[in-house]
Amino acid sequence: MHKLNGKTCHIVQQNLEKIKEILPEVFTEDKIDVNKFLLAMGEHVEVDKERYDFTWNGKTGAIQLAQKQSTGTLRPCKEESVNWHDTNNLYLEGDNLEVLRILQHSYRGKIKMVYIDPPYNTGQDFIYHDDFQDNVRNYRERNQETMKSNPETKGRYHTDWLNMIYPRLKLARNLMSEDGVIFISIDDHELANLRKVCDEIFGEENFIGIFSVNSTPNARDYGHIGKMHEYVLFYGKKLAETTTNMLPDTTKQFKYEDEYGGFNIHPLYNSNVLFTKENRPNLYYPFYLNPNEKREDGFYTIYLEMHDGFVEIFPPKSVKDSVQFVWRWGKAKAMQGLNKEIIGYQTSDGDFRIVQKMRHSEKIIRSLLLEKSFTSRRGTAEVENIFEKKIFSFPKPIELIQTFCQVGTDKDSTVLDFFSGSCTTAHAVMKQNAEDGGNRKFIMVQLDESTDEKSLASQAGFKNICEIGKERIRRAGALLLKDMDNNQAVDVGFKVFKLDETNLKVWEEDALHIERNLLDLVDPVKEGRTQEDVVYEVLLKYGIGLTSSIVEDSISGKKVFSVDTGRLLICLDVNLTLEAIEEMAKKRPERVVFYDEGFKNDTVRTNAEQLLKRYGIIDIRVI
Repeated sequence: MHKLNGKTCHIVQQNLEKIKEILPEVFTEDKIDVNKFLLAMGEHVEVDKERYDFTWNGKTGAIQLAQKQSTGTLRPCKEESVNWHDTNNLYLEGDNLEVLRILQHSYRGKIKMVYIDPPYNTGQDFIYHDDFQDNVRNYRERNQETMKSNPETKGRYHTDWLNMIYPRLKLARNLMSEDGVIFISIDDHELANLRKVCDEIFGEENFIGIFSVNSTPNARDYGHIGKMHEYVLFYGKKLAETTTNMLPDTTKQFKYEDEYGGFNIHPLYNSNVLFTKENRPNLYYPFYLNPNEKREDGFYTIYLEMHDGFVEIFPPKSVKDSVQFVWRWGKAKAMQGLNKEIIGYQTSDGDFRIVQKMRHSEKIIRSLLLEKSFTSRRGTAEVENIFEKKIFSFPKPIELIQTFCQVGTDKDSTVLDFFSGSCTTAHAVMKQNAEDGGNRKFIMVQLDESTDEKSLASQAGFKNICEIGKERIRRAGALLLKDMDNNQAVDVGFKVFKLDETNLKVWEEDALHIERNLLDLVDPVKEGRTQEDVVYEVLLKYGIGLTSSIVEDSISGKKVFSVDTGRLLICLDVNLTLEAIEEMAKKRPERVVFYDEGFKNDTVRTNAEQLLKRYGIIDIRVI
């Protein structure tokens, strides 16, 4: 039996394992020999004393914060949730740095799109001051003391902001899928620094672009200039695998028509310089065209075999850097669409090309986002309409985030926002699902930052920002359902979890370094915590999602939690007998979890493992 570790993902250890897989020769007694490592890197090591480097006071600590493990957990809060048993959406309340750490096991590589609207560092907004030593304990009290405004007159003005944003982005990258994208809203104060941080964390080669959003069309007077726009940085995790979508274009008109309707034409080759015949050889092949076989519609018939007098057509090369492009379609797909959806075309200068019929009115997203629906005023009005009063300043407009969802997600994607505020992102995800029948999921993360006692939000009864965000999702969901066809299904629910210390005394961070009280072994669960609290903590430490199905059952008089349609069984009762364990084994789970001290005696504990293995269960954990 293996003991389940109470800590979050060990990022440093995972990095070491990756290096060991690639360069085993640089390890000596499980430690990296720096000289061997540098030798293995050859000429790719910077040795000059003067070199390009972006650093600041505290950067090393910020990197270590991203690597630090946590024994914290997320406790379910059903009374504040909506459609608890049916929803796949999450609202996670607590310090987002800790929450991102806790999500590392269960959601690593599963987030298709991240959108955040972090503090802009205007001098008025709050900056999170993280404490490396202190973990989850008393985080609320600590936040009251350390979440202060960050005025420009302070000596560590940019430093504090960089130390806040760096570890959070580092952890967020781990959660992104290989084809995932991230959008980050920002203004002039930290744009330059944020770009450098993102270049370092995501890689300069994965920078896609910067959007300028016309957020204030009437301009706001900042002295000497009227500012009208903000920015959104756009990165992929791995650009060669990044996938994005076109946007609907309601203004587009079709130039051509066939029996299936209108269409325009677009070259079949992929103009992305990252896709070449070297890394996509299956997309590099010739078409053949008979220049004497012009069709009635003005196009040319094309083939995949050569005949006398035919013209051979390969994808062109990039004019800028001579990169060899490839087709967007593989040969099998091309065979199916030959002379139906892909055809030959002759340009005005006599060149022959292979083109695709584009039947959808679509356009690529533009770097200038000038729509009136993207303004701050629109975002404010949307929240006012939902709450029938003004309670939140400068929320992002729904349509802006919805546009990013259209570009950066497919219909089954998961979207993360760990500065969720009034939850525009959750609203946008639900609205997009309602419009295109999608099944996107959202994960909202927000610190329970108190509202000012004099604010309209406080006067309306909202004690903190989390209460505003959760209520907005409830109201927005109800409005969407009201406007929808009764036959449509959209997930407008969400599960609320709140950040807290571990439920188990044996996983207490302080207890890891001191001798545990023998009484703790009798009941390892802390006072006031439930078995269900522990079950969700096990899921997080095991690497299972928080929205997995959990059914409470009774087997041989023992309470058993069946997770993910029986693939995992968790029994947290004590005095387990071999008879009870065998009845559980007959359910044929893939893995099981027990209390380490839950077996009736040492003989049962010893024989339980062999018994379970006879039923094909080899993943056996204890806590």
